[in-house]
Amino acid sequence: MNWNAYLSGEIHTDWRQRLKDGCETHDLPIIFTSAVTDHQASDAAGDLLGKENNNFWRDHKSAKVNAIRTKTLIENCDIAVVRFGEKYKQWNAAFDAGYCAAMGTPYITLHDEDIIHPLKEVDAAAMAWATTPEQVVEILKYVITKT
Repeated sequence: MNWNAYLSGEIHTDWRQRLKDGCETHDLPIIFTSAVTDHQASDAAGDLLGKENNNFWRDHKSAKVNAIRTKTLIENCDIAVVRFGEKYKQWNAAFDAGYCAAMGTPYITLHDEDIIHPLKEVDAAAMAWATTPEQVVEILKYVITKT
């Protein structure tokens, strides 16, 4: 069986690649999916429907276009990994985690210790909390290969 893992959250570091490389090293049967990680393309997704002068409506249209992909991929994943980084607030990641929780889709949060408190509800619904992509790889290796 191939597992389908949705990778959500922070887009400014190499955590996705480290996770993929680690899973490949262990030959884990995982297909990775994600939201659009090109920040400019994601912000401009609504422009496909015509330019907006008001940033609220531009963001609104882009969020809806991006949600076509995000909603579909989350609904079809076996597990999600939700990364909260240091530099920006990832409200979209918190939304994805909540969506997973509401659907009963297991997810792992990935973040540093200094944001435990603001993420307490998100972490409480998660199946695990990791601080490194390598810890996530070990969790995936365990749940996929142990009998």
